[in-house]
Amino acid sequence: MLRAAGREPLNGEAASMNSDSKEQDLIHEEFTYISGALTQILKCGPWEDLWNDKSAPRLLFLVIPEMPLNDTDDVFGLQGQAEHKLKFLRKYVPKDVKLVLIGHSIGSYFILKIMKHSPELEILRSILLFPTIERMAESPQGKLLTPLLCQLRYILYIPIYLATLLPERVKSFLVRFALNQQKLNDETLITTVTNMLNMDCIANIMYLASHEMRSVQERDNSTIKQHLNKLIFYYGATDRWCPLQYCEEMKMEFPDGDIRICEKGICHSFVLNSSKEMAEMITGWIQNDLAKL
Repeated sequence: MLRAAGREPLNGEAASMNSDSKEQDLIHEEFTYISGALTQILKCGPWEDLWNDKSAPRLLFLVIPEMPLNDTDDVFGLQGQAEHKLKFLRKYVPKDVKLVLIGHSIGSYFILKIMKHSPELEILRSILLFPTIERMAESPQGKLLTPLLCQLRYILYIPIYLATLLPERVKSFLVRFALNQQKLNDETLITTVTNMLNMDCIANIMYLASHEMRSVQERDNSTIKQHLNKLIFYYGATDRWCPLQYCEEMKMEFPDGDIRICEKGICHSFVLNSSKEMAEMITGWIQNDLAKL
C-alpha cells in the first residue's frame, strides 16, 4: 500500500520497521521521499531482495487508499497526488513486473490517471472500489460537504485545532466512544484514528477533499474505453459519494464493461468493518488472471 505519511520516520529521512506480530516476516513498513514528500510504503509478502530472486513471481499488487496526508509544495493536491503515484512506479517498480492496481474512492481516480499517462506499464488488472471518478460535488455527500470544504474550511480549522490540543488519553477516549457508537471496537482502528488527530493531517485531508470537489467532474471515458478489458468497477448499493445513478450510466456507456453493484450491504468506508470480506472478494475476481501467469 502506498500513501503519504502524516508523521516523521523514526530515523532521519527514511526508516523501516517490522511488524511485531507473528507475521513480521510478511509485513514491512518503510518510509521514503517521493516528489519531496515523506511517503509510507506498507509491504505484504516476501520483500527482502525480492527483485533479485529470479524464482519470485514478477507480480505486484499496488493498493492506493482513499486519503493521503501531509503537505509539500502542493504534492497533495489532486494533480500532485496523481504524479506522486506515477513517480513511485517509475522509480521503484522494474519495468518487467506485472501490476494489479487496487484503488478505493479517490484512489480509483488516480488509477485511471496512471493508466492514461503510463501506457508502458504491464497492468494485468485494475480494480476500482466505490470509485469517485466523476461529479463528486454533485453526489449526495458532495452537495452536503462542498460548501464546508470549499468555502468554510478555514473556519472549521479553529475547533479542529482546539481539539488537537487535548491530552492523548482524552483524544483516545473520545475516539473510542465515537467508534463504539458505530459498533467499531478494533484497537488498531482506534489507534489509527487517534494518531490522525493532528492539525497537519486533518488540514491536508480537507485540502485534498476540496480539490476533489472542484476537480473530479467529467468521467474519463477515453481512458476507460481504452483499458476497459482490464478494469473492474465495484459500486455500493447505498453509496452517497458515487450513487447508483452513476453506476447505471456507466453500464449504459460501457455495456461490455465489468461493472458490479455490491449485494452485501458493504459501505463506502469498508476499511472500517468489511476489509477482510472485500479482500476475499477481490481474490476471487482475479483468480483467472493469476492462473494465466
